[in-house]
Amino acid sequence: QVQLVESGGGLVEAGASLRLSCAASGSAFSSRTMGWFRQAPGKEREFVAAISWDGSRTYYADSVKGRFTISRDVKSTVWLQMNSLKPEDTAVYFCAARADYLSLTLSTDEYAYRYWGQGAQVTVSS
Repeated sequence: QVQLVESGGGLVEAGASLRLSCAASGSAFSSRTMGWFRQAPGKEREFVAAISWDGSRTYYADSVKGRFTISRDVKSTVWLQMNSLKPEDTAVYFCAARADYLSLTLSTDEYAYRYWGQGAQVTVSS
């Protein structure tokens, strides 16, 4: 089992930056691929970014590429640095962990992730 808790959300103006954190506890965090997803009101949850278990590989949605950066440490935390925020980035952001270990596959499919946090609200005003 893996428990995930997001923090760092908030209300900012367009162009500002925020950094989301995901604190993990439980089984084998350091061996799991991690991802960030988001869900805007009235829309389906969508992939944002993923990072391999060893941090060697990252992958981003086209909508955030060049503005967002995913990173992790070896112990228990994944971050999502969000720069040049836009109103369309407004959403609840979720941290997620895959069930398998030592995979270098960076899936964009939410069903490939087993463990989820409760979400952090990010609101960007224009």
